[in-house]
Amino acid sequence: MARIHFISGEKGGVGKSFTARILAQYLIDSELPFVGFDSDQSHSTFSRFYSDFNSLIDVDDFESLDKILEVAENKPRSEIVVDLAAQTARKLDEWIEQSDLFEILNAIDSTAYLWHVMDDGADSARLLEATLDKFSDSPVQLVVVKNMGRGNNFELFDKSSIFEKAQENKAIFLTLPKLQSALAQKIDFYNFSFWAAANNAKAMSTAERQRVKVWKNNCYDKFKRFLA
Repeated sequence: MARIHFISGEKGGVGKSFTARILAQYLIDSELPFVGFDSDQSHSTFSRFYSDFNSLIDVDDFESLDKILEVAENKPRSEIVVDLAAQTARKLDEWIEQSDLFEILNAIDSTAYLWHVMDDGADSARLLEATLDKFSDSPVQLVVVKNMGRGNNFELFDKSSIFEKAQENKAIFLTLPKLQSALAQKIDFYNFSFWAAANNAKAMSTAERQRVKVWKNNCYDKFKRFLA
């Protein structure tokens, strides 16, 4: 059974590509078959760091999006990670509706996970509520990612009716720990994968490599709860 992970959130700057990258590294390190797709034509952040596993797709082109389903059908044991750029929900919704996506997934024995990556602001919460309303009657598994690298106080969200609605819809809640800002910036500057950041002794100090390893393991513990 292939699993398709749509890394979304709709809002820019919440860490969607960052989440896709650490998820990709987890799948690679866990030796799980992995294929990636990057929809961000302007920055291509996901494919820049994991180019050996990634290809670009165009959300404005249904045939381009269909490549996701081709992989799911032809590589039925794959984990497929789709990094969705901001403001792509409308086009993706059209593809889902007009293709009857969930009927296709049922036919090819595949499942879909929709990862809603969020900061601690009200906009992210409202976008989550819209997503919940949209997919409440679908078989998609919602994963709510509270990204501590983009917000450090989710208390209001945790007490909100939107949080309760997500619980009622059996969403998976995942808190992504923060990676030290200077360290994250250095990793991006060198175009390192997280594996390279944890193992490159020339560019990274012993302490920096260890901090990356600790952070990776903390993230992996979160993923293992539902992706082992």
